[in-house]
Amino acid sequence: MLQPSILIIGAGPTGLVLALWLTHLGIKVRIIDKTSEPGTTSRALGVQARTLELYQQIGLDLPVLDRGYRVEAGNLWLGGVIKGRLRLGDIGHGLSPFPFLLIYPQDEHERLLIQWLSERGVSVERQTELTAFTDDGTQVTATLRKPDGSSETCAASYIAGCDGARSFVRHASGIGFPGGTYEQLFYVADVEASGPPMNGELNIDLSATDFIAVFPLKDANRARLIGTVRDERARLGRDLTFEDISGQSMQDFKIQVSRVNWFSTYHVHHRVAQSFKKGRAFLLGDAAHVHSPAGGQGMNTGIGDAINLAWKLAAVLKGEASEALLDSYEPERIAFARRLVATTDQVFTAASSPSTFARVLRTWVIPWLMPVMFALAPVRRFGFRTISQTVVNYRGSQVSTGKAGKLHGGDRLPWIRLDSGKNNFSPLTSLCWQVHIYGEAKPEYAAACGAKGLELNCFPWRQDFATAGVMRDAAYLVRPDGYIGLADSEASPQTLTRYLEALEISL
Repeated sequence: MLQPSILIIGAGPTGLVLALWLTHLGIKVRIIDKTSEPGTTSRALGVQARTLELYQQIGLDLPVLDRGYRVEAGNLWLGGVIKGRLRLGDIGHGLSPFPFLLIYPQDEHERLLIQWLSERGVSVERQTELTAFTDDGTQVTATLRKPDGSSETCAASYIAGCDGARSFVRHASGIGFPGGTYEQLFYVADVEASGPPMNGELNIDLSATDFIAVFPLKDANRARLIGTVRDERARLGRDLTFEDISGQSMQDFKIQVSRVNWFSTYHVHHRVAQSFKKGRAFLLGDAAHVHSPAGGQGMNTGIGDAINLAWKLAAVLKGEASEALLDSYEPERIAFARRLVATTDQVFTAASSPSTFARVLRTWVIPWLMPVMFALAPVRRFGFRTISQTVVNYRGSQVSTGKAGKLHGGDRLPWIRLDSGKNNFSPLTSLCWQVHIYGEAKPEYAAACGAKGLELNCFPWRQDFATAGVMRDAAYLVRPDGYIGLADSEASPQTLTRYLEALEISL
């Protein structure tokens, strides 16, 4: 077997997306997983707009959209009655090509990613486990246990730990994983059912006893149930069954379950690794951060980690950037992970706490206030930006500099509609550094882009472009992942050259 450039440990969504992007970028990978088959009892459901935008760059958005389910509305229940209704629809209209909430269960998602990898010549090596690795500063040498129990030595330029909350890569690297575990017990179930909540919409019961959410799936009679168990059932000295959780909330919902396809219970952790990189080893996804399921952020954050790291690894391995570029992975992703854990912790506490204040908040304030606030366009836009991860930025990163209009280096390139039904995201499919100018490029700037091998995209100015934050005739140097590296209001060839030279980028 030829030596891979990247050895990926773990074939969940994070590891699979890392392998897929690296493969698209021409990097040889090897991906292993100690399990015998892909997961079947997944908890992640939502595919956020930012993930779909990144998938669009490699053509994966359409298969996901075809298999997923768009949620048009959400209902807040209390005591068997709908107390509030939230119109979702195209909540992020004008902000993203994917302005909606998409449900696509993780287990189905993984199988699609595996299929795409296989079609590109990469197979997941199952029942293969990492047992040790060393890093000599020039490569990583790993010891693998094969399905038959034999050992194999594998050398790679880098190793990526996508191996979950109990990550061997993290443990072997001596990286701490501070945080804690919530007391509440969660359950997740895939069911076939009938009743009022099986209406193709998101339904959430906010009762003072159990919390339960019913997520619609593409099959009309199927749904994913996620909830908490707050009483003595959580302390039973045995594993719970679905019958144990069929309590007041299920009765309030008047949901009749005809079949339970699978059922699982789990505790939720909130932890962030002390570092996401040590030498030639990287941590991604649950190996780097775990948090409550509030807002459907976990899987999407791991995918964001994967794509952030993939293009940087590819640039270094191709000789298009110095290894110093890899040092930007940790600060960019760890800052977001820490904010996410803090935010989801607050939301989770409000949703699950048995305190009187939290109960009043759930059963009185939220059902009344949330629909009223959600009817306001600014609130809807803020909610979409936050949940969709389109608000994530890398300002302050060593790879981010400058300001032009409302945009800073490190911001996500805003999505802008163009004439004839086109948009400014189309060039991002090249997965390369490129310059965007909204207006006209000066001849000397166009010449500098040509000399540097940079793709130059000029979009004839329209006055409504300013609402997206771009500045007329300014230059935006866009990274392969669609974030702005350099925002230059003067469109100076000298500024462009200094930026590329500082990062030792040569295309």
